[in-house]
Amino acid sequence: MTTAVFFDLDGTVLEFTQPYGQILAETLEDRLGRSSDELVELADRTFSETFEALEPAPYLTAMEAVAAEVDREAEAPALVASLIEHELEATTVPDGARDLVELLAGRHRVGILSNGVTGVQETKLEYHDLDDLFDPVIVSYDVGAHKPDPEIFEAAKDAVDADAYVLIGDDYGGDVEAAREAGFEAIHFDRSLRAPVSTSDFGALAATLENL
Repeated sequence: MTTAVFFDLDGTVLEFTQPYGQILAETLEDRLGRSSDELVELADRTFSETFEALEPAPYLTAMEAVAAEVDREAEAPALVASLIEHELEATTVPDGARDLVELLAGRHRVGILSNGVTGVQETKLEYHDLDDLFDPVIVSYDVGAHKPDPEIFEAAKDAVDADAYVLIGDDYGGDVEAAREAGFEAIHFDRSLRAPVSTSDFGALAATLENL
């Protein structure tokens, strides 16, 4: 029996070490020499609206809004580059995550199923030397649908011919419930119950997968 195991990326394989608002604030401070709650909220809201609508270039659109607000329109591309750099630096691979993925990759087809902008999500994998462990990498901006839309789960099935499909994710509604509705086995990895995430947490996941 062939099993395809997909991982969510942000919040599951990768953990953010600081709130996203702080990442935005540090980006604005570094590039503009100033930040404020209003500018952070503008960036966050603009990005979210653009991202959820699957409109092109949500990072650039958000930074253009901020740059226009402070009359620094020419800074928008540099703000995008700085934001992505800060986002990369604020992510880490929790203890045990790499070992689990490597273990599963020796037994199953292992992929990523992530909401995100394709280039940024792929860059995160490369930054943490994870890109060789996952195939395929399914990102919502490539598919044209975010989880929990069933279309992204169908794209994963189309990408891998398997007898069974599993998703491991931290979002119960968007990952677990949606995956089960799409015919996947699903495992909820609730990071809020694990501070910090330990190797044994991922060992428990491996043991669970052995029973699927």
